[in-house]
Amino acid sequence: MSLTGTLMVGEVIGGYLSGSLALLADAGHMLTDLLALIVAFAALSLGALPADRRATYGYRRLEILAALINGVALVVLSVSIAYEAIERWLAPQPVDHTIMAAVAAVGLLANLIGLWLLHAHGDNLNMRGAFLHVLGDTLTSVGVIVGALIIALTGWARIDALISLAIAGVIVFTSLILLRDVVNVLLEAAPRGINTEEVRHTIHGVVGVAQVHDLHVWSITSGLPALSAHVVVADPAADFHSLLVDIRQRLRDEYHIDHATLQIEARTQEGCGCC
Repeated sequence: MSLTGTLMVGEVIGGYLSGSLALLADAGHMLTDLLALIVAFAALSLGALPADRRATYGYRRLEILAALINGVALVVLSVSIAYEAIERWLAPQPVDHTIMAAVAAVGLLANLIGLWLLHAHGDNLNMRGAFLHVLGDTLTSVGVIVGALIIALTGWARIDALISLAIAGVIVFTSLILLRDVVNVLLEAAPRGINTEEVRHTIHGVVGVAQVHDLHVWSITSGLPALSAHVVVADPAADFHSLLVDIRQRLRDEYHIDHATLQIEARTQEGCGCC
């Protein structure tokens, strides 16, 4: 947050002095990054609170809401940048390429430090949202530097608008990927990488299991898959406890599912309302 906030102020000043829309666009991106990091930090802090009588799973899904806010903010920002870039293309303005390149170089260094701080948390959607914000800034810093060099060599000021449009495109692409994963969690869809039919076959493959029905796999939050299922046993006299231990161990080993709720049934009962 300190790196991003400081860099944002520097890019606003540099963009104003140089007349570069690309720098100002990146500064706007930095503002959403700063807000995204604040939201991500708050969500992680609140998510660490223990479960209570109302929030029986705890507050970890706040991380998903934070990722949703960040994704929507990125899309809104990209539309704004694209609009300004089109105006700048139609009416190009002079740009001081020296200031533009110097500020972007400092921004690139700061963003690389930010990526290093966040790179190890890609399995968490909230942290991945923050990482994507900083990654987008890193790419835009590179683009601004390239644009400054082109302006210095050719004097073609419209490259500033093109780079701004490219920045908007990168932001949209990364935000849509993030939003897709967020929506999957909110819809309680099966997590990426887990095929429910394969899970069904895995449970059915445990010795003593005759049938599996009412199988559901979802994510409580990113990196925390959960499962519930009804398991019909072939032998009513079987050791149900051992069977449960075997199933849970397979789910843990093959799918990293630690939270599994399993109902053992000795036989199918037609008309029970389960199916």
